[in-house]
Amino acid sequence: MALSFDGLPFKLCGMFLLRLFCCLSLFILGCAKRDVLVVGVDATYPPFEFVDEKGQISGVTAAIAKEIGVELRKPVEFRNINFDGLIPALQSGQINLIISSLTANEVRRKSIDFSDPYVKTGLSILAAKESSVMSAGDLKTPDRKLAVRIATTGEQWCRKELPEAKLVALDTDAACVLEVVNGKVDAWVYDQVSVMNYHAKHADRTRALLAPLCEEFWAVGLKKGNDDLKASVNATLARMKKDGTFAKLADQFLAKERDLMKAQGLPFVFE
Repeated sequence: MALSFDGLPFKLCGMFLLRLFCCLSLFILGCAKRDVLVVGVDATYPPFEFVDEKGQISGVTAAIAKEIGVELRKPVEFRNINFDGLIPALQSGQINLIISSLTANEVRRKSIDFSDPYVKTGLSILAAKESSVMSAGDLKTPDRKLAVRIATTGEQWCRKELPEAKLVALDTDAACVLEVVNGKVDAWVYDQVSVMNYHAKHADRTRALLAPLCEEFWAVGLKKGNDDLKASVNATLARMKKDGTFAKLADQFLAKERDLMKAQGLPFVFE
């Protein structure tokens, strides 16, 4: 008979210890997972969310996420997910929060919950230089051809308000901008900050019509029923407004946009 330890053969002891080690490892990994705040973001929207030169998620969104992490005393882990996959990722439990310039509207409220808003903005128009679109009313011309980004409120608004328009639905900002720059569509309906930035990059081929088609409010997306996490997120956002953190983020990431909006008599996004 093989030598034993406390009455058990060494072989059995080894199997027992191996299983114990595996169980402890899984337990520790599970605890570690629960102690991390996983934030979903589509990092293709500077200056709010983008990948910096070091390969890290950066921008206003990253700063907000890290402030929430401080409130919860948890490290933050980012998951870079295409915009139309963010809500499914939240619903399936792959992420804890969506912080990605996400408009809180009634359509999305049917499937997820939202924090208090942290940005007030509006849909506006990036028009092709040669397009006859000069105002919101011109979008209603029959057979108007417009670019929309899939799963955005710009797409939702166009499908509801412009039933006669021909929509070119694309899955990236870059693709939508290219359609406008090349004159393949009359315009693209998107948020004000994006329209300003893309017009600045293509000033000779586009026009920025910033008067809002409708008001929008961005908020943090949460899984329904997660009230404790929602309370912590709201407390963080309220503190950031009160202590001037959002003003500092504007100085760091949005100074140009803030000055341009104020020059046109438009309220800034954090006001």
